[in-house]
Amino acid sequence: MTDTDTTVTGWVGWGVFAAVVLIISGIIDAFHGLQALIGPDTAYFLGEAGLFSLDIQAWGWWHLISGLLLLLVGIALLGGATWARVIAIILVTLNAVGQLTLMAAQPWLSIAVLALDVLVIYALTVHGRELKARRS
Repeated sequence: MTDTDTTVTGWVGWGVFAAVVLIISGIIDAFHGLQALIGPDTAYFLGEAGLFSLDIQAWGWWHLISGLLLLLVGIALLGGATWARVIAIILVTLNAVGQLTLMAAQPWLSIAVLALDVLVIYALTVHGRELKARRS
């Protein structure tokens, strides 16, 4: 497919898949952020090195904002916006790096989310251009 080719192929489903995953992830992230903002201010975790304190409010704001961004970018992707592909790849890459930092705490969930992140990045980098063609 060339840059000027706007034909829709069967691969456009990958782009739609990525957009839907981003929308669902955004809703879940925003919901978790709201839960953290409404709940207690601090959480304590006992680890091997000792007792850790975590500011839940900051965590909640991060997830609320990133969730809303993912939701908006996913909707824009369904509309075929090229800028949304770039922003989505950046957000998903940040999420993948974040999952690597959580690998010790929740290995199975981190591996599953990391695999999904890789699929979304693949879909947007290889087949994302077809979302724009789908719109026209």
